[in-house]
Amino acid sequence: MIQDIAPHQFANEYRPCPPQPESVLLFFRGKEVLLLERGKGWEFPRFGDLAPQNPSLYERYLYLFSVDDERFYLAPDDLRFEGLEGARLENREIFRTLSPRHLAFAGITGFQLYGWYRSHRFCGRCGHPTEQDHKERMLFCPSCGQMEYPKICPAVIVAVLDGDRILLSKYAGRTYTRHALIAGFAEIGETIEQTVHREVMEEVGLKVKNLRFYKSQPWSFSDTLLMGFYCDLDGDGRITLDANELSFAEWFPRSEVPVPELDISLTSEMMMRFRNGEPC
Repeated sequence: MIQDIAPHQFANEYRPCPPQPESVLLFFRGKEVLLLERGKGWEFPRFGDLAPQNPSLYERYLYLFSVDDERFYLAPDDLRFEGLEGARLENREIFRTLSPRHLAFAGITGFQLYGWYRSHRFCGRCGHPTEQDHKERMLFCPSCGQMEYPKICPAVIVAVLDGDRILLSKYAGRTYTRHALIAGFAEIGETIEQTVHREVMEEVGLKVKNLRFYKSQPWSFSDTLLMGFYCDLDGDGRITLDANELSFAEWFPRSEVPVPELDISLTSEMMMRFRNGEPC
């Protein structure tokens, strides 16, 4: 999965130490990210690359996290990079396929934090501009005292099994057209297990039993913490499709489960475990 970057070590502790010329700088504009094409590969720009065009850059840093011994910082919105050799803006979806994976993971995680900082520039309670805390990753309102922490949305990925077959679906109205499992966000007042039952019933009209937690995954493409479950069909297997959520849902025999094109997601890993006959 995308967060599996060993032997590299991701450290998200908030350590706002001053950047050095070799420190990594992540710049986003909307859903795009600044990358540098170097030879046959790519990399993120560093402070030393952009400081000549941005004289106050070392005074306007925002620390994000580190990977191994490299520190990553968020660039200011008005960063100038015109004329920087190899510089280009790419859609964030490029992190699904870019290699090496530890840098792709750093990039999409940085994008998640960028979105949170951008969405909380003003206090949601009184409208006053927020300020960055210096001890933890938190924004606070000096006017009313409101504190804001990064948003993480809990959601489930559900592999519904019926003996030697699995339920696969496709989303409705999305650019992602590959096969997927049942998925959905937890609602206020319900447990994660209740989310599993509700989402399966809402999307395909089925009852399930014997829930088995498999694994979790941080999924920064949607600010989500995914929790994967295998479960068994309980009763009738006739599907009632929610066409607002899904364009397709069918039972697939184990041998006919399509091999995912990418291996970065919890969904792909769970599908392949079932296809390969591993314990589910």
